[in-house]
Amino acid sequence: MSGLIKRSFSLAGHRTSVALEAAFWEVLHAAARSRGMHLSGLVAAVDGERDGTTPLASALRVLALREALGQAGDTSAAVLGQRTAPETSPDLTGR
Repeated sequence: MSGLIKRSFSLAGHRTSVALEAAFWEVLHAAARSRGMHLSGLVAAVDGERDGTTPLASALRVLALREALGQAGDTSAAVLGQRTAPETSPDLTGR
């Protein structure tokens, strides 16, 4: 995997930089396009919905991963690192 690529954004009136690997930026760009927004808008949405303890870079990586796996519908609590109820696994034992 390639090295980190740093991008700067203005979020809530403050400049901040996020460093992610190229593959994550590619998926995030595609996610923004699919939502009809610019990358900066997607990053701002994720930033605005974070729980306050999750680093922005981590929240963006999780969103990119969920997008790549086809599981993202929005910037939900699970994407943003907020606690959610555990998912129930199906009983594969046949009992």
